[in-house]
Amino acid sequence: MLTFIARRLLSGVVLLFVVSTVAFFLLYAGSGDIARRILGQSATTEGVAQKAHSLGLDRPVIVQYADWLGHAVTGDLGSSWFTGQDVSTAITSRLSVTLSLVIGATVVSAIIAVVLGVAAARRRGWVDRVVQVISILGFAIPGFLVALGLVIVLAINLHWFKPTGYVPFATSPAGWLSTVTLPIIALALGGIAGVTQQIRGSVIDALRQDYVRTLRAHGVPIGRVVYKHVLRNAGGPALAVLAVQFVGMFGGAVIVEQIFAIPGLGQVSVTATSQGDIPLVMGLVVVTAALVVIVNLLIDLLQGWLNPKVRLS
Repeated sequence: MLTFIARRLLSGVVLLFVVSTVAFFLLYAGSGDIARRILGQSATTEGVAQKAHSLGLDRPVIVQYADWLGHAVTGDLGSSWFTGQDVSTAITSRLSVTLSLVIGATVVSAIIAVVLGVAAARRRGWVDRVVQVISILGFAIPGFLVALGLVIVLAINLHWFKPTGYVPFATSPAGWLSTVTLPIIALALGGIAGVTQQIRGSVIDALRQDYVRTLRAHGVPIGRVVYKHVLRNAGGPALAVLAVQFVGMFGGAVIVEQIFAIPGLGQVSVTATSQGDIPLVMGLVVVTAALVVIVNLLIDLLQGWLNPKVRLS
């Protein structure tokens, strides 16, 4: 098991290095005149040159990358070129907000997907057809349209939830729940569709196995067979899809946070990329890639627990 974990950690570190390296050179290749962008179009040539020198932009790109990497491995991601705020502080202060949305949407997706997928696999018939329609709608309707619809119907018309804003959990648990419910629903719909289809197919395949017929022949109730044995064997592929959905939800959160005016990483990402704030963008890339590595490691560990054969791969 330790060897299995070590291999996954090593591959995660390599992935983090490759992603950050490619992102750095791509950002600098398309950055243009960064110093003038920071100072404004009215800045003098001498002022622009001084600003570029103070930021180290007059050095070769490979030297700048080596300097950034040397600081990054120690946890120093630099400071924003436009606000001067420490990049780590700017990200961590908003990361918990985005994670609360993404983790909440992932949990909701997993629970509902298990219920719908198992129901479709066991009942078949009209239940299966209804689940298929729900899945197709989940794939077809963009998350931002769902978010707008939820705001108009449930927040503005019915006044069940707050249309915009965010209340920290520490300030008011009830207020926090009121502000995150609609964004979580908007993010979760796409995940529900994908995971439901995977669970449905995996459960159908597992129900056809000999061990299921043997358990049923010994009088074991079908519910116990499904939730104790079948789901364990069908859980591996579903976890892989859920991990992909988790990563994809970060991209969806950028749009959803803008719609609901939630101060998460979405607002920071939009502002940093539109301004060309490379240190902040690189910090976002590193944090996002690190989260992907952590999630993949957790999924690999869960799959190794569900299926010991995975540990040998």
